[in-house]
Amino acid sequence: MGPDVPLLNEYKQEFFWKRFPQTVLGGPRFKLGYCAPPYVYVNQAVLFLTPWLFGGIGTLLCQLQLLQELHAAVLSGMLMFGAAAGVQALALYAARRSDTVERLGVPNILVDEEEVEFTHCVSPETVRFIAPGKKFGLNVVLHTVLAGVLCGFGTWYVFLGRLTALYNSIGVSLVVFVLSWVTLCIAEYSLIVNTATETATFQAQDTYEITPLTRPLYIFMFITVDLADRFSGPVPELQLASQVLHVLFLFLPLLWALGILPPLDALFLWGMEQALVFGLGGSPMSSNLRLLLMFGVSAGVAVCNYFIPSTLGVVLFSISMGFLLSLDLSQVGTLWGSTTPPPSSFGWNLGYRELLLYLSLLLVAMAEGGLLHHFLGSAQSESLVMGPQALVSYVLLVLFCLCWALREIQGAYVFGGMFLNPLYPKGMSSVKTFKKRNRGLYTAATFRRVFLYLVSPFTMIAFLSMDKSLQLLHRASLSLGFTRAFRVVWQSSEDALLQMAVVVLVRLAAGDNVLPGWDNLGTGVQLLLVGLLIDRLTQFLAKLKFTLTVLVTSWTEKKQRRQSAGTLLAVNASLCPLLLVVVTLSALLSAPLLPLFTLPIFLVGFPRPQRSWPGPVGTACPCLDSIFYQQMSGSLASALRTAFARGSLGSLAPGSHFLGRFQDRMVWIMILERGYGYCTVNVKGLELQETSCHTVEARRVDEVFEAAFERPEHLGFTQGFNLHWGNALTPCAALAVRVYSDARNVLSGIIDSHDNLRKLQDDYLKALVWLLLRYCVQKHKGFLWSTEEGPGVGGRKSQSSQLAQTTCIRPPDAVMVESNVSSLRFRQDSSSLTSFGDWSDEDDLFGPQPARRTVALVTAEVQPGHTALQTGASLPGSVEMDSLFENMALSALQPLQPLGLGIGMPAVDKGQNSEVFRESPGSLPPLNFSCPQSEVFNLPTGWRTAPLLPSRLLQLKPLFPEDWFRFILGEFGPAVQGEATDDMTKALKEDEALKELHAQVALSCLTSLGAESAFTSPSYVYRLYCGDVPWTEGLDWLSSSKELYQLALRAFRFSFKLLFDQASLGPMESPEELFSTLEEYERDWYIGLVTEKGWHDSILQEKPFLFSLGHDLAMGTYTGRVLSLQEQLVQVGRLNGEGVRGQWANLSWELLYATNDDEERYSIQAHPFMLRNLTVQAADPPLGYPIYSSVPLHFPCL
Repeated sequence: MGPDVPLLNEYKQEFFWKRFPQTVLGGPRFKLGYCAPPYVYVNQAVLFLTPWLFGGIGTLLCQLQLLQELHAAVLSGMLMFGAAAGVQALALYAARRSDTVERLGVPNILVDEEEVEFTHCVSPETVRFIAPGKKFGLNVVLHTVLAGVLCGFGTWYVFLGRLTALYNSIGVSLVVFVLSWVTLCIAEYSLIVNTATETATFQAQDTYEITPLTRPLYIFMFITVDLADRFSGPVPELQLASQVLHVLFLFLPLLWALGILPPLDALFLWGMEQALVFGLGGSPMSSNLRLLLMFGVSAGVAVCNYFIPSTLGVVLFSISMGFLLSLDLSQVGTLWGSTTPPPSSFGWNLGYRELLLYLSLLLVAMAEGGLLHHFLGSAQSESLVMGPQALVSYVLLVLFCLCWALREIQGAYVFGGMFLNPLYPKGMSSVKTFKKRNRGLYTAATFRRVFLYLVSPFTMIAFLSMDKSLQLLHRASLSLGFTRAFRVVWQSSEDALLQMAVVVLVRLAAGDNVLPGWDNLGTGVQLLLVGLLIDRLTQFLAKLKFTLTVLVTSWTEKKQRRQSAGTLLAVNASLCPLLLVVVTLSALLSAPLLPLFTLPIFLVGFPRPQRSWPGPVGTACPCLDSIFYQQMSGSLASALRTAFARGSLGSLAPGSHFLGRFQDRMVWIMILERGYGYCTVNVKGLELQETSCHTVEARRVDEVFEAAFERPEHLGFTQGFNLHWGNALTPCAALAVRVYSDARNVLSGIIDSHDNLRKLQDDYLKALVWLLLRYCVQKHKGFLWSTEEGPGVGGRKSQSSQLAQTTCIRPPDAVMVESNVSSLRFRQDSSSLTSFGDWSDEDDLFGPQPARRTVALVTAEVQPGHTALQTGASLPGSVEMDSLFENMALSALQPLQPLGLGIGMPAVDKGQNSEVFRESPGSLPPLNFSCPQSEVFNLPTGWRTAPLLPSRLLQLKPLFPEDWFRFILGEFGPAVQGEATDDMTKALKEDEALKELHAQVALSCLTSLGAESAFTSPSYVYRLYCGDVPWTEGLDWLSSSKELYQLALRAFRFSFKLLFDQASLGPMESPEELFSTLEEYERDWYIGLVTEKGWHDSILQEKPFLFSLGHDLAMGTYTGRVLSLQEQLVQVGRLNGEGVRGQWANLSWELLYATNDDEERYSIQAHPFMLRNLTVQAADPPLGYPIYSSVPLHFPCL
């Protein structure tokens, strides 16, 4: 798509210009898009001006001195309450009179589009159009009462006498009076008549009708300040605030229209988060419930500190509670048992070792703080640069410099990502080499961890405990300040160290001079203000960088240069001061900087929590590829734990975003919360099926990482500069993670080679004989498995593999193959239908034939814990399912009933035929083994009842690998004989009855699969591999024994893997090599299909290798896919967090308000600098579409 793709298509433009005026006015719909009677507009105008009318009556009576101000306000409120009750009664009456059965108040997404037929001015249709009514009866009462209260207080707020007293000018008072009533009318209409869609939308759906309360709440905030000014004494600050707010009151409609003021839920969460972080020293939380609980407990600690009479008690209580609240309290439940075994590594679970360490740290910290405060707290010198505290101050400066320097050298870049780090390892040849070159940095990181997590907290506690301002603690500001200071020492040691270093530098710069305004604040409040200033300054710089990136790339990037680019740049240049004001305001409010449609048109988004989204963490749009991210999330968490502890990823703050890249995988990492010794993150996986936009940005990500990690050994100054500094991504480090390496090969020349296909039959029989004998060995040892266990070659029952490979109770060979063949029950019911096993000849006259899945034969007999892929042959003219469900397991579809058609099918005699069919299992002649140990290798009786002519099996007997059979007996014999002797093993090998038994079963399976002649068709090989077995006369018999059927298909997959390996690496040179290869397949490989459940289970269990055979329908080629589990380097970089928040804010506005869900819209197109497409993908559903999103992962960082 070109850069001039419409921002909104014509349909959405018309929709937007109908919705926006409604938002500005608070709900009236004066632009409908179709002709409506005049009374529709008149009714809305009358309802809009009703509050002004009632307020005017009260104001007039007050001005005429007929009523006092209070009585006039009450009268206006009562009149408005009556009008609101009347509107709600009409809405309820209209809903009951309506012919259509529809729940009252249910939002209709087409309400702006549907055309209403009006009959008269108060008809049910007219009333429902103007005043839809409320969803809940409680809201009817609440909103009605609130409308009256709002009108009463609003009348009191804008009395002319009050305005004249504030501004001493009748002209100014009249202007403020008129415009203030416009604001009040907008809020009243939104509350009681019809609520407009807000531009500031946080939730996708307003379930509990909170939106109507948003505008009245902001008005009540203004009224509260005015009431405080009225009833308090003459306070100049309050009077000034009241004057300013009365003017700002006039601009509330503009702020609502621009979406700067947040909705109530976002305001509540944002306010709690800001108070917790900057007022109480906490951290943003990973969930709303955790935020609410942590805020309540932390506020309680501050209140307790205010009432504790002893300063020593305050110090001890603040230290202890600050330490405890900074720990990961979510792990307390693990002390009383856990369903999963805890990892052996320290800190992953709260055990007794961790408790002992934390208790020791707490006791030492309390002892240190208490002793220093008792003996030195009141003996401090008046000089700010003398005394024991001054000595500690110098230690703090040294610690800060050491920690900062040791952290900087851990990453790929230094000085804010501007220059390459010469100490970082060059090249990424192997994980082992990388770790070896990194040993020096690991040593430096160890010292940093000691300084940061052990030395610094105790030094900062000493600094605070000796502070003389503790003697004035019983002031609200000082109590709050020191509560925060003792908490942040543990919660975020690195940030606390920086804040104390700044305070110390200010004191040293002042020397013996006294700074009255600054010194009177006290150390706790000083640290609070410094922390707030550093945070806002950091946000300002990040937002400014994001602004420059959007501005510059809108012109320099040709694919981003729209026709309006020059005009927008000129406007931004001419309004540069205003642009800086917008950036500064968004930083002060900690709100996202919203680039409208991601163009250089900047607005202040409404403040919201750091997580940006209201829903719980962990929502995703899963698909088949999600399993790769699920598998690597545990290993990635371990690698991140180490990287965070070493400082390789820079300073960690909640709200930071990182991007990881490995092969075709993109991992989006977001820090949710941070405390002492732990960090909580959310890991998201982006789609693997790359679109064109995704590919463009992925290519740029690779270039950015290559410039950082694949650089030459010696670089000059100019070459050491980060040429991608303006990019949203700054490379940080490479992490060693256990992931699957994905290799895909086109099998042309292998699967279609006649030499290979001729050898496939011999390999199949060898694999089948090996599996049959191994089955007997496992049966003898008691390792039998149920057919309802997890399927797949080499698959086992899925267990958690987040942190390490688990041990399964079931033996390694207890496996099953998922099959596309129809169940025995279906084949018995419609055997005539399945007699057409394959409509094509086996010579590939018309090219390769894919394994087909037809509507008539897609049947799924899903057993508990077992997902089977079952299809049969296809009829000419039947609907093919490949194009519709090629990426989906057919077992996921709803089962279809067999059609039972018998058109033109050959008749099948279901009676007994003395020549073809064997006797029943009970009448079979007994086997006379010559060796007693042969009974161990006996097979079930039903496996000898194949409906095949003896003469036919006799013709195939030369194909049976007798030498291989005897060799396997020699290998397996000692496993079942206990103290094996050469004579016993020799007797086993010479037992002709045993050999005849296995030869009969193996050749019967070969014939039942239609493979008695050499394989000549790649399409037939592919169909057998997939389990789509064409009908043969022995297939019903083979399907009747599920264990034998599974063994036969597993053997075929083994044989194809042998074909693949021998074509690539050369033939097997000895029986021993073949035997060990089959053992390796059984132990370390999953050989099956991507769509099988066993494939997913094996990935989660971290099976070392997986192999799958595929068919590319578009190219007409067969492909082999090999997954290899190994430790690989995943490159990780830091994203501009403010750029991410800004793009997510635009995404929320564009989809939730403008409803611009066009898949080709401008704001989702590739942008190599902003990584716009990847950022949109990483947003939480329903706006984004990550294919994997983890629950909050808590891991230690000590």
